[in-house]
Amino acid sequence: MFIKPRVRLVPDNTKIRFMRGRFMGLAVSAVLSIASVVLFFHPGLNLGIDFSGGVIMQVRTEGPADFNQIRAALAAEHIPEQGVQRFGDASEVLIRLGAQPGENGTQQAVARVRTALEKSVPGAKIVRTDAVGASVSKELFRNGLLALGISLLMILVYIWFRFEWQFAVGAVVTLILDVTKAIGFLAITRIEFDLVMVASILTIVGYSTNDKVVVYDRVRENLRKYKTMPLRDLIDLSINETLNRTLGTSMTVFLASLPLALFGGESISGFAWVMLFGIVVGTSSSIFIAAPILLLLGEHRLRRDAAAPPPKPATGKARPATPP
Repeated sequence: MFIKPRVRLVPDNTKIRFMRGRFMGLAVSAVLSIASVVLFFHPGLNLGIDFSGGVIMQVRTEGPADFNQIRAALAAEHIPEQGVQRFGDASEVLIRLGAQPGENGTQQAVARVRTALEKSVPGAKIVRTDAVGASVSKELFRNGLLALGISLLMILVYIWFRFEWQFAVGAVVTLILDVTKAIGFLAITRIEFDLVMVASILTIVGYSTNDKVVVYDRVRENLRKYKTMPLRDLIDLSINETLNRTLGTSMTVFLASLPLALFGGESISGFAWVMLFGIVVGTSSSIFIAAPILLLLGEHRLRRDAAAPPPKPATGKARPATPP
């Protein structure tokens, strides 16, 4: 027995003409993606230790940390720090230093920081130290980009085999636009870009792909069901039929990620904020980017058989066969 849900985000049998705004959607997406590419080069991403190299020290103080006091202690010892920020509760601090030259550069830097804290911040203890060399950071950055590129290629192959090539091209182009917008979001918010952010972008790609496959699958079903319906009307119908599912899934993931963004702390909040942005972008792009691209590519191809005029029925009575 079918159980009807009590609450629906949108009414049943909506007839919104999404394709009327297809050119506006594509134009806005192109402008945002171009701006994101510009932001990628200037001011650029706030690279974390994974990609820029350097030293991170987690410090615990006896009471609430005084950041000005810690910065003054480092400056007194001529230690060029790249950041002093809260990590977890009020007594946890992260101190970031740049890449240290020499084989023993990291150990010397940690010793200098420890000396500076002992002089000016009584009771402060270094509880964790992480260090990444310059060569390792470059390799991690290259591998992160490689993982992103391979994922997009695999998605292209998957959708190409499951659907026609118009669907595959539309999905991959839309995903590239989604990724560029996520990069622009990271550049604006100055969220640290590290391996965790690479994972968040790959998660966005996976979520966005699933959302587009849902819409595309309904389009394919309706192509078989409505043989003569114009593709523009058929895409509008397919989006309206999947709108409740699309918005319901997006709202569920959004509400699950929101507490992590607000209360997850330094280690997970950046991942969650990027996820929230990606959910909004991925959901809207399925409707206003992927569907219009499919319409542009498939208007005269997916409906080629339907556009051909049906054969005319034979008229008149058939003549009897001439006897031999």
